Amino acid sequence: MASGLGVALFSSAVFGLSGSFAKALLETGWTPGAAVTARLTGAALILAIPAIPALRGRWHQLRDNWLTIVLFGLIGVAACQLFYFNAVSRLSVGVALLLEYLAPVLIVLWIWAASRKRPSPLTIAGTLLSLGGLGLVLDLTGAVKIDLIGVLWGIAAAVCLAIYFFITAKENDTLPPIVLASGGLMVGAVVMWLAAATGLLPMAFSTADTRLGPWVTPWWVALGGLVVMATVLAYVAGIVAARALGSKVASFVSLTEVLFAVIWAWLLLGELPGPIQLLGGLLIVGGVLLVRLDELKTPSIAGAALQAALVHANDVEPVP
Repeated sequence: MASGLGVALFSSAVFGLSGSFAKALLETGWTPGAAVTARLTGAALILAIPAIPALRGRWHQLRDNWLTIVLFGLIGVAACQLFYFNAVSRLSVGVALLLEYLAPVLIVLWIWAASRKRPSPLTIAGTLLSLGGLGLVLDLTGAVKIDLIGVLWGIAAAVCLAIYFFITAKENDTLPPIVLASGGLMVGAVVMWLAAATGLLPMAFSTADTRLGPWVTPWWVALGGLVVMATVLAYVAGIVAARALGSKVASFVSLTEVLFAVIWAWLLLGELPGPIQLLGGLLIVGGVLLVRLDELKTPSIAGAALQAALVHANDVEPVP
């Protein structure tokens, strides 16, 4: 349990680096599409190395689960990360990630509307707490100027994450998580390259030096960190942690990614949300924690649906 907890925290820590590495590239002239495409391409090639042996003698699993892999690549990987990086280009890393972490709240609202059955009081309290935190993060009093377009990108990322949770809740358990991660990244990379080739996605790269904290580094340092640390190591560690702790415990530990993302953005970019936004962030995370805690133990129809979505999805977490 102790070693699994350490691996889970490591996964959250390196996942939290993605926003800082991406923003360092964006500030030198990279477009969000270029950063996402480079990240997905590099990570897909690296993760293919362990994924191919995992399929030895079981290649039929790709055919049996092709729809899950494609939808994961399109929504959980390509769209989710592109929208998040677009949000990062206009907002601080912490605020952008907090907006994406509203996904469980969106799931609750969707299940409530679709089933017409009111969630338990604890889930309602968690939802209201997160929505109140959202108001503080956006600083509706006007003390901090928030880019509306960036907010919409962040919410779009949350919608994609919520859809991803529903997709993986129906996943065939015969598909190894490392294969789903590698296949999804590959599908996402192909989609991004095709979108760029047709002119639908602006693609601009830069070889200018990047700034990370007190250091000025070559562009490939930030890109290498984005690919190797914030993607490959994060996915592999997340899979190992889910197997060691179980998906339920790992899903709660993954909430620490927000904390790590804020710390990394402060150390590497000099970004730190204001006191009101930090308070709002705590409320959002606290609300999501209540929702997950309540729905994992509630035997209601809505609770079972949300439990399946959140627990199974944690085997391959798509959070950027």
